[in-house]
Amino acid sequence: MNLNNASAAAIGELLKQKKHTISIAESTTGGLIAASLLAVPGASAYFQGAAVIYTQASRLAFLDLPESVRELQPLSEPMAAAFAKSAREKLNTTWGISELGIAGPTGSRYGHDAGTSVIAISGPVDKTVTVNTGSADRAANMEAFADAALSLLLEAVESA
Repeated sequence: MNLNNASAAAIGELLKQKKHTISIAESTTGGLIAASLLAVPGASAYFQGAAVIYTQASRLAFLDLPESVRELQPLSEPMAAAFAKSAREKLNTTWGISELGIAGPTGSRYGHDAGTSVIAISGPVDKTVTVNTGSADRAANMEAFADAALSLLLEAVESA
């Protein structure tokens, strides 16, 4: 992944200008979203923290998820939205972002194909998106999901 991501640079500048902060809960991307935002000079002005919530145990440890999350369909936009909101509230930031997905090479036990991700933004503007790459290439999917998350975040921050 190119850590000189143009979206990340634009997001960083906007967050600094607006004096906004961000926290992240990412799963399949394994820290790529956080790394992209941290690669922007001056990231300490807006970046409050991130967690790779790859397992149920890590989700319980790092997020304060409401009981109602258990009723949500796995790998759904509403679930990603709940995770983004929890990440934002946990660190009291302006923005929260979450990513959940199946990078591959196989699908999920819930019937989702490899190359599927749900991404959510929580903050002054809430947004969600489902990404389907149609690929089982794990590394390529991780990068595609991180790029999609940064694009969605840029769109949200620009419109706030």
